Amino acid sequence: MTDTGSTVLSGLRLEIERGGYYPTLVAEAIESALAGESVDAYVIHQETTLDQSEIRRHVTVLVLTPTRLIVGHTDEHGAESESSAPFATTSTEAVRLDRIGSVVVTRTVAHPEQHALGAPPAEVVLTIGWGAVARVDLEPASCSDPTCEADHGYTGAVTADDLSLRVSAAAEGPEVVARTVDFAAALSAATARR
Repeated sequence: MTDTGSTVLSGLRLEIERGGYYPTLVAEAIESALAGESVDAYVIHQETTLDQSEIRRHVTVLVLTPTRLIVGHTDEHGAESESSAPFATTSTEAVRLDRIGSVVVTRTVAHPEQHALGAPPAEVVLTIGWGAVARVDLEPASCSDPTCEADHGYTGAVTADDLSLRVSAAAEGPEVVARTVDFAAALSAATARR
């Protein structure tokens, strides 16, 4: 990656290397998307899933710059009919901060009556919406008459859901949970200034 003199960027580099998941490929994709901008904050989430007889890995890298949110995804794929060898795909999206409409942080805290100020939660779900993807949750509508057999159509909600990242202290460690909370705070602050 290009050296911008930022210690945050150096920390990002080290974490990508430490993750060991195709670090050259992941770093190259993020560097390209950064386009020389400095790094204000970042979070890296590694996820391993079992798919029948295969183990597949996925890494998400979120990077906050002074003007954009960089979202990087790298996935591992087994050999398929089109390719006789396993392969990886990596994609990045650069979202201007003024496009971000919502930053939702859901915290799960065990024994909330004992929660100490500043203690990291057991789990965090970070959801970021910028209008590219929306989730529609529908259910049959009903009325208060229990004998009514009329069709009342559907009711539901449309929720911006461009990115949802779930981390837990049990799976990823408390430091990743704390970094995710810090990243969400930095992103919220950056979007508030826009």
